[in-house]
Amino acid sequence: MTGKPGYPVSMVAPCLQHVLVATRDLDRSRHFYRDVLELREVARPAFRFPGAWFQFGGGQHLHLAVYEKATLREDKPLDTTDVHFALGMSSYTKTVAWLRAKGFDENLPRSDARSMALRPDSIVGRPQIYIMDPDRNIVEFICDAVD
Repeated sequence: MTGKPGYPVSMVAPCLQHVLVATRDLDRSRHFYRDVLELREVARPAFRFPGAWFQFGGGQHLHLAVYEKATLREDKPLDTTDVHFALGMSSYTKTVAWLRAKGFDENLPRSDARSMALRPDSIVGRPQIYIMDPDRNIVEFICDAVD
């Protein structure tokens, strides 16, 4: 099967390459993504605005950008239906324990930046966990199994 003439489908089918996340405080966000989520920071071109790049396991990137006109969630509480990106994890139980050890807690009010929403029996058929980064961008963890 082919897509455009002369190109196999894999050459024209889109795949996720990166997600850009706006931040007001680069150092604070760099700490969160590097030290809390344990993503690997990689080299970034010398753009005219501050930022940092991180790589996910499959080669995709997360780009942090400090941009004064960026859309930020400001003081919004954790809302699992708002804009977010998801990271795939193997174990729900281990991911919950890992996030709790880093200070996240499902018993905190949704307005707290360290709140965590747990969905072990999600309607999507895979367990889900939601947290916020320091700028209140939402990060979902979608897990293969509860185990």
